Amino acid sequence: MTLYAAYGSNLDPLRMAERCPHSPLRTTGWLTGWRLTFGGEEHGWDGALPTLVQDPLEQVYVAVYDVVPADERTLDGWEQADTGLYRKTKVRVSTMTGEMVVWTYVLDAYEGGLPSAVTIGVLADAAEAADAPDDYVAALRRRPCRSL
Repeated sequence: MTLYAAYGSNLDPLRMAERCPHSPLRTTGWLTGWRLTFGGEEHGWDGALPTLVQDPLEQVYVAVYDVVPADERTLDGWEQADTGLYRKTKVRVSTMTGEMVVWTYVLDAYEGGLPSAVTIGVLADAAEAADAPDDYVAALRRRPCRSL
């Protein structure tokens, strides 16, 4: 098994259970030194796509999953890592029990553009389902978005 940090829609444990049924949630924590942003607007059908960029003053709430190889291949398909849209990168997550080195997906495109309101809603709902702090969820819901 390998450890995967979800920061987007995969924060939702029910969604991950459907996509990767053999990969349980291990814990939640914070990806410090990174921020949630959006990019690759030309690749999304309704706006920019979620991603992470390094930022020493920020942090992102994540859910850490134990991912088995078969589920990892499935997840690569869902996240379009198998097409090169997203790439895997190793990051360090701070949890209540210490730090963990995990992998996550980062968009292979320039930062910029606005996500759709639907994307923002999905991210905020997923964070809420993963028991993210209320102020984190509220900040997600307040993010600027594209009106269609």
